[in-house]
Amino acid sequence: MLQQTQAGRVVGPYRMFVDRFPTPAACAEAGSAAVVRAWAGLGYNRRAVNLHRAAVAVVERHAGVVPGELESLRALPGVGEYTARAVLAFAYEMPVGVVDTNVARVLARAVAGRPLRPGPAQRLADSLVAPEEPWRFNQALFDLGAQVCTARRPRCGACPLRRRCRWASAGSGAGDPAARDRRQSAFDGSDRQGRGRLVAAMRHAPVPADPETLADAAGWPGDPARARRAAEALVADGIARWAGASLRLA
Repeated sequence: MLQQTQAGRVVGPYRMFVDRFPTPAACAEAGSAAVVRAWAGLGYNRRAVNLHRAAVAVVERHAGVVPGELESLRALPGVGEYTARAVLAFAYEMPVGVVDTNVARVLARAVAGRPLRPGPAQRLADSLVAPEEPWRFNQALFDLGAQVCTARRPRCGACPLRRRCRWASAGSGAGDPAARDRRQSAFDGSDRQGRGRLVAAMRHAPVPADPETLADAAGWPGDPARARRAAEALVADGIARWAGASLRLA
């Protein structure tokens, strides 16, 4: 849920989700459609499908217990370096660094003093983690990046690392080591918006597959060809399926 979504938006859905699916087995047994319905409001619905697929894999390969090894976690659908290491650090209390956007920014500014690509950032984080209570170290970096060492208007005067920060030591004229192009493609009017509308409609009932209804559900009346492409993309991602004359959650 925290992949590409702010923590504040995740808290409520997370609590409802774990009440509905308290174990990997419960999630696997519920089916993909039930998981996508419970995912309402979080966006990027493919993550919900991957979560269900991961739950199925945990049941089939690991007797229903989320594995505690990096390679096994990385082999689960939708699980990358960040998610796998977060599980290791917070669930299994292993001494590994967990690098999200906020942590990468802290590392580039305060520790390296230069831009960092994902690989070097991960290795640097791993080298800094103490063997005792590694989750506490990772949580501290999360909070520091989210609340103090922010992308815009960092609160350097309140930063506990200010005296050791390489960026601060370089002086006000030094370029930001964590600066990056933050331009993002517009959501309004995008194909992603149309796919999201179709999923929202399917959460309530299957959507008739006739061109006009499909186009209306996607928010593109008068452009049935585009709506059909969006629907086919959902089917290709495993989020939806064609069932007779309707499109429904997979």
